[in-house]
Amino acid sequence: ELVDGYWSYSLEAVRAGLRAAYADLAADAAARHGAAPARLAAIGVSAMMHGYLAFDEAGELLVPFRTWRNTTTGAAAAALTELFGTAIPQRWSIAHLHQAVLDDEPHVGRVHHLTTLAGHVHELLGGERVLGVGDASGMFPLAADGAGYDAALLARYDAIVASALTGPLEGMLPAVLPAGRPAGTLSAAGAALLDPSGTLQPGALLCPPEGDAGTGMVATNA
Repeated sequence: ELVDGYWSYSLEAVRAGLRAAYADLAADAAARHGAAPARLAAIGVSAMMHGYLAFDEAGELLVPFRTWRNTTTGAAAAALTELFGTAIPQRWSIAHLHQAVLDDEPHVGRVHHLTTLAGHVHELLGGERVLGVGDASGMFPLAADGAGYDAALLARYDAIVASALTGPLEGMLPAVLPAGRPAGTLSAAGAALLDPSGTLQPGALLCPPEGDAGTGMVATNA
């Protein structure tokens, strides 16, 4: 939906969608096999890449989710492309943050952490603030080895926005995990979110949350 000029989804709709999707899965299992699952071996979260989800220290969303569809970050993307010496698309999370800095938006000085939609859902399910390497690559440029964000570019960015943010940018970004690395387990709260009936038990292994590019390629056998 369009909220204050930005394409957005409410986080309430995200949680309702999760519950509905899991209810469909459990109902299908019951219809096919006579029982809804009580335990799962593993769970992976996939969602649209990029965009802007900014939270304060208490975990409250500061502005409605700004999705990748927004084209309001042209000035920021151009400035960062010049600063970093590498192309920064408008949809990237860092472009959204920097546009908010350029526009002197009141919430900027309260940003404690940023994440993507998949990262947010993963945190709801297991409490870990992490991203898979593919999704992380749409937040901020990565180091050449893919093990984290580019330290030189982080320092370059911090130098120009030190007075606007609450601390170094790296501390606001989710940790980067490669494919196959364990990324926590389904918590009791996460199990209750997915299945309010209480049938689903916690403990399932969680894999790093990813964007829709890699998972779409897998789903289409590309």
